[in-house]
Amino acid sequence: MQEAVKLPAPSVELLSEIQQTLYREARLLDAERYDDWVTMLTEDLHYHMPGIETRYRRDKTDQVGDLKRMAYYNDSLDDLNKRLRRLKTGTAWSEDPATRYVHMISNIEVEHTPNPQEYKVYSTFMAYRCRNERDQDTLYGNREDIWRRTSQGLQLARRLIVLKQNVLLSKNLNIYL
Repeated sequence: MQEAVKLPAPSVELLSEIQQTLYREARLLDAERYDDWVTMLTEDLHYHMPGIETRYRRDKTDQVGDLKRMAYYNDSLDDLNKRLRRLKTGTAWSEDPATRYVHMISNIEVEHTPNPQEYKVYSTFMAYRCRNERDQDTLYGNREDIWRRTSQGLQLARRLIVLKQNVLLSKNLNIYL
């Protein structure tokens, strides 16, 4: 039986760098600076938010890891870029008038991975959006990310988003988490 390799705890500097990166990402998303946000993503990005059903504990169905199941997002960088190009056309009814966003990120934890250029990052989020006079949504959840150090700095390579709502009541899903 092979012993697990114990990876060192992240330094205070690394934790601060990643926290600042997550806060910058949230600020860019709040300001709809999507062209800047995309530069924070790797070419091999996987952006995944599975739809999770309420099930009894004895039901061991893998609702998060099974990529064949329903997902709100199961996107590559190309998929995200297609969505963002559509926003620029002016024909996206869900964005005229514009939505206002607030992303709050908390409970950030960083772990080293076997790849010295990648870090596993856990976080909790609250995202509020408001559109028109009455449309308001607040989304809560957890994220598991892989951030990779590249020549462009830290870039997001993987994001798993797990919403805490049992039912998504939003009229649309025009938000990135």
